Amino acid sequence: MKFPSAAARDLAIAAVLANTLHGQPTVLNWDQIKTRFLTQNPSVLAGRLSIEEARANEITAGLRPNPQFNLSQDGFQLTPSSDTWRPLTGVVITPGVSVLLERQNKRERRVDSARLATSGAGSDQQDFQRTLLFAVRTTFLNTLQAKALVGLTQANLQTYDLAIEANRSRFQAGDISELDFQRVEVQRVQFESDLANARVNLRTAKIQLLALLNDRTPVDDFDVAADFEYKEPTILLPELRQMAVGNRPDLRSAETAIGKARADNRLAVANGTADPVVAAWYARNPSFNNPFDANTLGASVSIPIRIFDKNQGEKARTALEITRTERLRDALLAGIYRDVDSAYAAVESVSTLVRSYRDKYLRESGDIRDKVSFSYSHGNATVLEFLDAQKSYRDTQVAYIGLVGSYWSALAQLSLAVGQEVNP
Repeated sequence: MKFPSAAARDLAIAAVLANTLHGQPTVLNWDQIKTRFLTQNPSVLAGRLSIEEARANEITAGLRPNPQFNLSQDGFQLTPSSDTWRPLTGVVITPGVSVLLERQNKRERRVDSARLATSGAGSDQQDFQRTLLFAVRTTFLNTLQAKALVGLTQANLQTYDLAIEANRSRFQAGDISELDFQRVEVQRVQFESDLANARVNLRTAKIQLLALLNDRTPVDDFDVAADFEYKEPTILLPELRQMAVGNRPDLRSAETAIGKARADNRLAVANGTADPVVAAWYARNPSFNNPFDANTLGASVSIPIRIFDKNQGEKARTALEITRTERLRDALLAGIYRDVDSAYAAVESVSTLVRSYRDKYLRESGDIRDKVSFSYSHGNATVLEFLDAQKSYRDTQVAYIGLVGSYWSALAQLSLAVGQEVNP
């Protein structure tokens, strides 16, 4: 019975300790990533406060004018009426209250405008989340692509190690020269470089994804999982256009801006009207000759005469704002159609290339590698042909994974244009 060496025991113990310290890695799919992003990202959380701020403005808009309390004094004695001068004897203190009465439903129109502003803030927040989710989706796809490349480069390195061992046996048997074996062995550095670069790219993508999630999980304890295979798209362009018009939050925000401009115009017209101020007061003057006139009440109405200032500037500005927001909505709608069409064309273009690689080039490059390796092992091909076949197969595989990543990225761009996730 053969016992493991001390070095092997040390490596086993280190592996157990590492697994104990780090535990099982946290593996998240896209739905879990999205949920964590929407609940943990500081930018998203800060953006939601803007909605609450807009809602607080509704309270301000619905406030009624405060009444005013007035206090006046009259009847001071300037000259003594007797030997004793008492200047406060005949002073009359008159308290009063006045209030502004708003006409033309000004308060209701302010509230309507504030509510539309809150609705617009909500749509703006959804549009902000849409663009941020695209960034998260792109980083998530980059992580999946890097993970696929790590698996591919590991498999390629293992396969090439088998080829090196087979050629080592041939070299030891005198079937190939030392120079040819060295060329085969030196080529391994390319496979090692591919694996090292893939691991760095995977780690970098995970770091970026964790930063977007505002997650402090160590990189080594974090992983993602999702289907990264190519799937044929089934949604047609007219359906995508209709979905975009119904789902894009920036288009809803533009429609809300038109409604708010109209509400502001109605408010400007209402603000051009005069609001009366109604006042009432009480006075007590015991110096009157009539003993029953000591207590008196009074009332007044004050109405501004709006001859020059009828709020003409705001009326004109808000009327122009309606037209401006309508033009912006039309421009945005044209841009939405352009975005959807461009993203759909990108998906179709990448799909054509992916299908070519999947159905033809991957199989052909594998056949070429196998045939050249067989010929080389029987002395019917040169070492340069063998190395070139290996490199061509490796490059074709890497290009295919890159195209699959481009396909999913194009779908993410299409989802951004449509305003909701588009799955094949």
